[in-house]
Amino acid sequence: MKKIIYLILALAIIAIVIFTLKSNKETTKNRVYHYNKEEAINVQAITLKFESINNDISYPGTFEPNKETRISADIQGKINSVLVDLGSTVKKGQAVIQLDNSLLKLQLQTVEIQVEGYKADVERYMILAEADAIQGIQLEKTDLALRSAQVQKATLLEQINKTTIKAPFNGIVTAKMTEEGAFAAPGIPLLQITDISLLKFTANVPENELNQYKMNALYTLSADVYPETTLAGKVTMIGSKSNMGNSYPVQFTVSNTADLKIKSGMFGKVGRESTDDEKHIIVPASAIVGSNIQPQVYLVKNGKAILQNITVSKRIQNKVIVSSGLVSGDIIVTNGFINLFDGANVVSITN
Repeated sequence: MKKIIYLILALAIIAIVIFTLKSNKETTKNRVYHYNKEEAINVQAITLKFESINNDISYPGTFEPNKETRISADIQGKINSVLVDLGSTVKKGQAVIQLDNSLLKLQLQTVEIQVEGYKADVERYMILAEADAIQGIQLEKTDLALRSAQVQKATLLEQINKTTIKAPFNGIVTAKMTEEGAFAAPGIPLLQITDISLLKFTANVPENELNQYKMNALYTLSADVYPETTLAGKVTMIGSKSNMGNSYPVQFTVSNTADLKIKSGMFGKVGRESTDDEKHIIVPASAIVGSNIQPQVYLVKNGKAILQNITVSKRIQNKVIVSSGLVSGDIIVTNGFINLFDGANVVSITN
């Protein structure tokens, strides 16, 4: 008897579950939006016409200093004073750091005394040698000692001169890595000096545009933060090896503004004028559907969207030149592709 009751209960539970699932399915169906393919879709469209290629072709790049170096001492020594600060403008040959040279100066005094003594001895021995009062070897030895002392003096003078570290070229102090009381040694950087009066600008140019840039030719440059300021850049290097994006580096040399407002590391653009005066059918790249192998656009004809195969001859930034498949006067969809399909009814808003 218990088995029969359990069986009835199991069947009842199964029946309740099946009923619930069917009920949920019907509820879901009623809630799901059923798209009406006959309903007109609102799209934005443009009417095509023949146009000249826009001449504002430009490529981004970065400004870099013409010269930049980190200077260090040629000899070891304690730093007595740092004569410039971060941001200071320096001239070529200007003293920027002074090392302690007191011991070298004392050594120099000692050698100078020796030089004076040897000079006096040489003069006295010359007189005695002429009178055959001494052997000539004594004069020779004293003369050699004098010349050796003079070499020591010149060496000390050069070492003392190197205790004054000077700027190698005109520029701005862009890094300061030491302070008074620190120890300087060859190879340890103390200051960084950057020359931005002349700048280098490097842009990556696609291979199909590389032939538009010629060595020593002038092109228009601008910094992104100063778009109103145009600079003339001369091509000084065209890369021979492409980067990962199949573009080639092209480097320009450009004189900075008088107030040096273009800084190292700023982003900018290089532009060039197009020499193509022929008119073309030009469409926004966003209007293209399909694949790169077979690009397509939606034509608007008699209130319907019709897929049209096209041939793209060239891409220019966010636009493409169409060589076949479209003619002047055609209307193509540029926005509103959601639910759009070939043959759909459309209501177009033409720009």
